[in-house]
Amino acid sequence: MAAMTGMKLHFFASKRPEAQDALPKFIQMYGQCDEEEADVIVALGGDGAMLDSLRRQFDVGKPVYGMNRGTVGFLMNEYQEKNLPERINAAERAVISPLRMTAKDVHENEHHALAINEVSIFRQTAQTARLKITVDGRVRMEELACDGVMVATPAGSTAYNLSAHGPILPIGAGLLALTPVSAFRPRRWKGALLRRDASVQIEVVAPMLRPVAAAADNQEVRDIVSVHVQEDRRRLTMLFDPGHALDERILREQFGF
Repeated sequence: MAAMTGMKLHFFASKRPEAQDALPKFIQMYGQCDEEEADVIVALGGDGAMLDSLRRQFDVGKPVYGMNRGTVGFLMNEYQEKNLPERINAAERAVISPLRMTAKDVHENEHHALAINEVSIFRQTAQTARLKITVDGRVRMEELACDGVMVATPAGSTAYNLSAHGPILPIGAGLLALTPVSAFRPRRWKGALLRRDASVQIEVVAPMLRPVAAAADNQEVRDIVSVHVQEDRRRLTMLFDPGHALDERILREQFGF
């Protein structure tokens, strides 16, 4: 990253006590610029703080540098109060694109949302969801009986997707993961890898009898009849300390570290 002199920083902290305690320390040390005028957004907290900060950059695209004051912190750098501008200047960039979800509900309303990690479809009741999957205009599965299914980005492949036994994707792989959640029929279907520009349509079979919800990350829509998912053209930038870039973390995750 090119060096910045007189770097303008905006600090954002999650509601966690550790993050709230750290916020005034950083503001006192480095100042606080309005988010609209900042060169870099510094997120304090866990991965949720990073995702919240990135969502606010959908239309602006300012880089976000995170420091772990949460739990998992997979998307965050190590917490350290000193030499922050130097760390940011030396940081490596990870550029990602969100997914665009268009969901239609049983009342014929259309809902739009963006997801950084994944778009997930899941059953609302004890009834198994029954879903029809179409990729690039071609029906690939007439009926999947399951608890749900998701389309995950490389950035989100180590989150809900990994918990559902989906594949871990390197950031530059140019792929999306289509991963079932507790597939009942076909029982042995483990999902698919799709090109990043794939157009995915998921239709709900018998939506009134077997109600289904959809979520773009944490933005949920209930009682849906169909969901369309495709990569958005926006670009988001995360900053990582040298040697701890997202690609390296994903690689380490694949080897069990």
